[in-house]
Amino acid sequence: MLSQPQILQWLQAYATEIEQNKIYLTELDAAIGDADHGINMDRGFKKVNTQLPTLTDKDISNILKTVSMTLISFIGGASGPLYGTWFLRASTAVVGKQELTEQDVLALLQAGLEGVLQRGKAQLGDKTMVDVLSPAVEAFGQAVGESKGTLEALQQAVAAAQRGLQETIPMQAKKGRASYLGERSIGHPDPGGTSAYLMLKTLLAVLESSREF
Repeated sequence: MLSQPQILQWLQAYATEIEQNKIYLTELDAAIGDADHGINMDRGFKKVNTQLPTLTDKDISNILKTVSMTLISFIGGASGPLYGTWFLRASTAVVGKQELTEQDVLALLQAGLEGVLQRGKAQLGDKTMVDVLSPAVEAFGQAVGESKGTLEALQQAVAAAQRGLQETIPMQAKKGRASYLGERSIGHPDPGGTSAYLMLKTLLAVLESSREF
């Protein structure tokens, strides 16, 4: 199970993670993009963080929708629309819920990925966040199909996301500003894929920290 308070805790933790990795994400983006990914993500999630105290009485869907609208408004470049779409589509998969089963989390992850695919028009192998999110969703779904709980399924998803991120390093970018560099985009992890991995890793950390031993 994933509770509404854990969702709020995750968003706060992710905002902190982005702040701590702002320079790193921007350096990655400087190599193959506009050198603003970390800065933009930090701006957006700082704003999200200030709104979290006002969302404690909202259901999970409304929380995610608020995050979506905030990111679209405050993050520039491609990241705002892509992450905004991820959270918006995720919100539609869990309408009215205060806690999520592993099936609900799978629906949330699938909906978010579908939104990113439709918005960004990227495919596996294009060196984007899709290369991280897609294997993560697949691994989570496989774990749920094997009757694994949310924690174990998310552990497998994050491991798959990490592998996917590593696999973006030798790829040549085919989307966005990075695609203009051609072969010079090879040798660097994708910035958006990196922030997507951190998003899933932070959710796992929240679940692990609240696990009863």
